Amino acid sequence: MDYVAYAVPFFLLLIVLELGYGFFIKKNNYRISDTLTSLSLGSISQYVPILKLGFQGAVFAFIADYFSLPLLSSSSWIVWFVAFILYDLCYYWFHRMHHEVKIFWASHVVHHHGEEFNLSTALRQTSSGFLWSWIFYIPLFILGIPPEVFITVGSLNLIYQFWVHTEHVKTIGIFEYILVTPSNHRVHHAQNEEYIDSNYGGVFIFWDIIFGTFIEEKKEVKPIYGTVKPLNSWNPIKANIDVYWLILRDSFATKRWGDKFKVWFSDARWRPDDVSKRFPVQRNDLSSFVKYDPKIDVLQKIYAFFQIFSLIIIPNFIVTDLDQQTYFQSLILIGNAVLFVTFTLMYLEGKQYALWMESIRSISFIILIFFGVIKLSLLSVQMSGIHALVCLLYLAIALPLRITKFQSA
Repeated sequence: MDYVAYAVPFFLLLIVLELGYGFFIKKNNYRISDTLTSLSLGSISQYVPILKLGFQGAVFAFIADYFSLPLLSSSSWIVWFVAFILYDLCYYWFHRMHHEVKIFWASHVVHHHGEEFNLSTALRQTSSGFLWSWIFYIPLFILGIPPEVFITVGSLNLIYQFWVHTEHVKTIGIFEYILVTPSNHRVHHAQNEEYIDSNYGGVFIFWDIIFGTFIEEKKEVKPIYGTVKPLNSWNPIKANIDVYWLILRDSFATKRWGDKFKVWFSDARWRPDDVSKRFPVQRNDLSSFVKYDPKIDVLQKIYAFFQIFSLIIIPNFIVTDLDQQTYFQSLILIGNAVLFVTFTLMYLEGKQYALWMESIRSISFIILIFFGVIKLSLLSVQMSGIHALVCLLYLAIALPLRITKFQSA
């Protein structure tokens, strides 16, 4: 059983509690745009299984059918215990390779773009992980771990990883050398040269100790979060395709045929000499590091808070209606949701034209509902309609203010 969906409301509650605690102790590390980006990326990543994208189930079935391996008993606690341990070992190598091989890094980098480290960062998930993740769990399939056991221990592994994304828990003693903790996971998310490429475990950190990738957090080296090559954007679509685009460009642009292939499977930081000179990539200077933080005014903050609320509430209603839709209609609904958060975050980057794009999206969505192109429940229609009308009302208020501000400047 996949428990992640049941855990999401508790994740959101804990994010609110951490935010409140940060304000209370005067160490708040939440920024509205960063948080909305994390929530958006997490939301978009959940549409992948809804669209039935992925190979894991097919691979599982192929191995069971063609290798005729008997499944272990799901009624045995030993099977569950061994599966939990072995899943985390597979996760360690999955995670490590997703930092060390560029095509895998292109998927995983989404989780590391955030320059804040808080519980919302845990929700900053990739939407292309389905392409490669199954490769690393083949040993569990071959061993005959039952599907229900695999799915359950996988979801428990992921749920555990949520709580370690915080700065408010310092160290927990001897457990720092047994379990993945906030301290050693802060090291994992840091881009400091002293910390980079370390602490890959999901639940257990002793894999890192065994395989030589463990680095302990140092009091004198404060983690600086984010990626060495900054994204400098809140755009969730850009976050998901950024490194894929760089790989494609380098592969086409380099003159050496061997490098055209090597660039896909090289170390994540390697680039062919000819394209690195022709297309230099910005890298952070940590001695003068400044977080990406486009300034937003009060009007934008009000809009962002409304959109965060909408992102949490509305998709939950619409997803319940997906079983009434054709696959094409589901694509429309999910595409609409992706555009909704993308235009919002583009607006928070200071791109004023994103308001017009959001208005066109809102009107188009209302038209699709009105003419029955997509069929939603009455409550979903009401929620979606109210959201679209509020977005249009905001444009009617914000646009004259923007024009007046521009003219006075």
